[in-house]
Amino acid sequence: MSSTLRVGVLTTYNATLSVSDTASQDPAADTSGPSLCRLVEAEPRYIVEVTACIPDDHKAIQKTVTAWCDDLDLHLVLTTGGTGFGVRDCTPEAVLPLLDRQTPGISHLIFAKSIQITPFAALSRAVSGIRGQTLILTFPGSPKAVKENFEAVAKMLPHAIDLARGGTGKKTHEKMQGGPRPSGTTPAAVEEKGQTESSHSHGHEHGHGHGHGGHTCFHHSDREARTDAASLGLGTPVSRRLRKSPYPLIPMDQALSSVMDRVVPLPSVQKPVDGLLIGAVLDEDVVAVEAVPGYRASILDGYAVIDTDGPGQYPVTAVSIAAASSDGSATTLLPGQIARITTGGALPDGATAVVMVEDTLLVKSSEDGTREETVEILAKVRKGEAIREIGSDIQVGQTVLKKGQVISAVGGEIGVLASIGVQKVLVRQRPVVGFLSTGNEVVNHDNGEALKMGQIRDSNRPTLIAATKAAGFDYFDLGIAPDSPEDLEAAIKGGLAKCDIVVTTGGVSMGEMDLLKPILEQKLGATIHFGRIMMKPGKPTTFATVPNPNGGQPRLMFALPGNPVSATVTFHLFVLPALRKLAGYETYMWPSVQAAVAHDVRLDERPEYQRAVVSVTPEGSIKVQSTDKNQMSSRMVSMLGANSLMVLPGRTAERDSISTGQKIECLLISNLG
Repeated sequence: MSSTLRVGVLTTYNATLSVSDTASQDPAADTSGPSLCRLVEAEPRYIVEVTACIPDDHKAIQKTVTAWCDDLDLHLVLTTGGTGFGVRDCTPEAVLPLLDRQTPGISHLIFAKSIQITPFAALSRAVSGIRGQTLILTFPGSPKAVKENFEAVAKMLPHAIDLARGGTGKKTHEKMQGGPRPSGTTPAAVEEKGQTESSHSHGHEHGHGHGHGGHTCFHHSDREARTDAASLGLGTPVSRRLRKSPYPLIPMDQALSSVMDRVVPLPSVQKPVDGLLIGAVLDEDVVAVEAVPGYRASILDGYAVIDTDGPGQYPVTAVSIAAASSDGSATTLLPGQIARITTGGALPDGATAVVMVEDTLLVKSSEDGTREETVEILAKVRKGEAIREIGSDIQVGQTVLKKGQVISAVGGEIGVLASIGVQKVLVRQRPVVGFLSTGNEVVNHDNGEALKMGQIRDSNRPTLIAATKAAGFDYFDLGIAPDSPEDLEAAIKGGLAKCDIVVTTGGVSMGEMDLLKPILEQKLGATIHFGRIMMKPGKPTTFATVPNPNGGQPRLMFALPGNPVSATVTFHLFVLPALRKLAGYETYMWPSVQAAVAHDVRLDERPEYQRAVVSVTPEGSIKVQSTDKNQMSSRMVSMLGANSLMVLPGRTAERDSISTGQKIECLLISNLG
């Protein structure tokens, strides 16, 4: 790799900030861009080759970044601005689709450094990743934040760029570590001396895995542990366990963004048009190549007539029933003639209307009584009456279904596809989710044996599997794994090999047998994106990405709390939306309504998701009522009858309750009663 690292610095501005889009017209108004340039060029080997200052425009950002990566082949592209919550902040949305691989470890490092300085770092939605051989980082728009973010990663960027361009990183790594590690010096020995290893040291000792969707893959022997993990080693005695979680407590919106930013819809496949298509998401527009109907057809049983003939007695010269013509031709109706016709029958050439059989009288039949010879028309009809013209339902070339449309169970989509002769359609693959319960005390609910002291029946797997089936997704039941590192590792690996998402329940808190986080970090090479959320219930909910054992996009891993309500609520809040986004749903989050509470509600110090019932009153107003006064996370009866989750804010000095009649946001997780 070249000793000089060529860098591009792109500044975008949000009109809601003190510096508006005018900065793109007057580069002198930009302060964060020049500040970032100075920081870059103060580092050895870096040179700023190109800069730009543009307004917050999705296409403009993509065009600039794409050109710098693909045409200029820059080593590093840095953006500043557009990563916040403002309505026009769109840099992450513009950059993310351009990435071949994401680099969540870099994003996490920046966030971890920034959150130590200010809680406002949680309001940044920055992303990072690799396009081709170019590393791309998105920074906030303030000079102070830019400085903090860049300094957090400046020293390791040459190493990252070297790896992204196919290098081994050996020289860079040795330089960062102060030379090669002496022979026989193990990570454990270093830790024993109280030293802290670089987060990259194990990656180099056991090989790089920088080809797994942007996530570092560490290759270890079964007994070896990573030293860059936040959790303590699996062999740490209980007397030395942590008394406080090393994972920062993050707000709910940040946790949701962390999940959804890493969910990439699955590829597309051709599927036959049948009942198994229900729930699939189209990945193409469907255009009709056949008209419906394909011929002029009668809407009812009666007589095809020429409307200008009017009422009177007419000979019946032909019969048309709903069947294919043997020679593909149609009869011709002349003035003064009528033809008997059934619903769906093809109109004779020359016919301009159909008279229903109720508006006629039989005048004369054949001698054997089997045929109508003369019929009197009693009613005057208009031209085109009771006729389905060719293409009146669907015309050739008409787009009948749009890309992104979900094939519903109602049957309309399948009916339309069948009516125009479509045999296969391109749809997104449906994700598969695996469910694993953990714990020595957990037994199958249907084992037929009386519970022993300390045992509990597993309600989590049956509950989450039922919700998954109702949502239309496929699943694997991975059973129950005891609190054993070997058993847990094997069970999770088995799930990762065949599932897009693995969901575990239990083992994520601070107990001595809570092993999920250390196993993910130390045995599976996972990146834990969050391990605690400021919410109730579900505080220890954990989300990680794990290298895909089959290659391709990393697997998603949700380690949910063991308490049944916590598991169920967090499943609805995180896992089902992730499944829908994986499946290609354009709208994947739960719908919400504002409802008036039917009773006073006391607020908790954490934002809370109370189980509730939303209903519509006879007067048309929307009200909500808690399912149960006792909303403990272990009390599954609080889920009985729930069709919504009340989104309650955290308690403050100014507000400790919601009064009867006040409106609150409710997420609708089921149909209204």
